[in-house]
Amino acid sequence: MITLQGVSKQYYMGEVVINALDYVNLSIERGEFISIMGPSGSGKSTLLNILGVLDLPTEGSYFLEGVDITHLDDRELARIRNRHFGFIFQSYNLFPELNALENVMVPLTYAGRPKSERIKRAKELLDMVAMSHRLKHFPNQLSGGEQQRVAIARALANNPTLLLADEPTGNLASDQSDEIMELLCDLNHKGTTIVIVTHDPHISSFGKRLVRLQDGKIVSDTPVEEQVDAERRSGA
Repeated sequence: MITLQGVSKQYYMGEVVINALDYVNLSIERGEFISIMGPSGSGKSTLLNILGVLDLPTEGSYFLEGVDITHLDDRELARIRNRHFGFIFQSYNLFPELNALENVMVPLTYAGRPKSERIKRAKELLDMVAMSHRLKHFPNQLSGGEQQRVAIARALANNPTLLLADEPTGNLASDQSDEIMELLCDLNHKGTTIVIVTHDPHISSFGKRLVRLQDGKIVSDTPVEEQVDAERRSGA
């Protein structure tokens, strides 16, 4: 589905060059659930932004469904983002002036869907994430876990090819974190491809594949079970 080949990303701060990603090769197949971990500054969020076409690599190629999208113009990249990707952020990023139903309708509005279709789809998604009783509530009337459920519903509005989550449980209590991760696991079981960035080993264990970054490079890429077994052995 997605292939990154030799992807590097440099940022310039005056005369200083920061290598956020260094020749990354990564393939993502449909139906996968990938956890990305690494210390602060390892390139996790940069990698997620490139996967979601929120940023472009300085070098290398990005293939989506076999097509190199690296050199497309901004308008075409925006169309790809809206059609193929759903985003979940640590801070929820809900519009404070919109209620839950209206927040979920936003991507559908950008996609040009008729109002009746937008309302129906948003209600279905909020019901799916157990938020149908909060349709008219505004973000400041919702708990953190409830806001993240609305954010997940919004991310699913246009049936994305890939769901990208950046520390989606970072602002939540442990019980709410597990509820959100169980919801993502259920979505994955139903066929949604998910990539999640996290610093928390417990959260990463919900995935099926663990990619570790360090200094902008992938240092390991293994099934989650192998990582868990290795950590148990080392701690024994």
